[in-house]
Amino acid sequence: MTTLREKARPPAQRLVKGRPRNTDADTYLMANLYPRDTGLPMTVWVGPRARARHDLRIKVCRTHGNRMDGTNLAVVALRPTPRVVRGPLAQSDFAAVSAWIALNEEALLDYWNGTLGTIEFAAKLRKLGDAAPR
Repeated sequence: MTTLREKARPPAQRLVKGRPRNTDADTYLMANLYPRDTGLPMTVWVGPRARARHDLRIKVCRTHGNRMDGTNLAVVALRPTPRVVRGPLAQSDFAAVSAWIALNEEALLDYWNGTLGTIEFAAKLRKLGDAAPR
């Protein structure tokens, strides 16, 4: 028979351990930009500075198409000039990413610095081959 005291006891709670903190800007703060948004052959991640200890960077999926594979990416720093800081990136992909960065440098910097929200940032983005912002 169950006593009143046993009924009043809350059920045992399981503790969930947090995952180790990413040393780069947390990926959940980053926006996925698909090829249809950028004109690039692959998806890129961009985000605000958040807790990052490095300067402006983007993450580039090395696999072409509409997916972001966190195990198959390159990290590209934007300043002073675009350069790969982690992971290999094909020269043709780097050239396309560099051209896209040059086209969107102001919007990328403003988003990184937090002066643009995600929706404002997306509105200012230009695709490779576009002459004017969308």
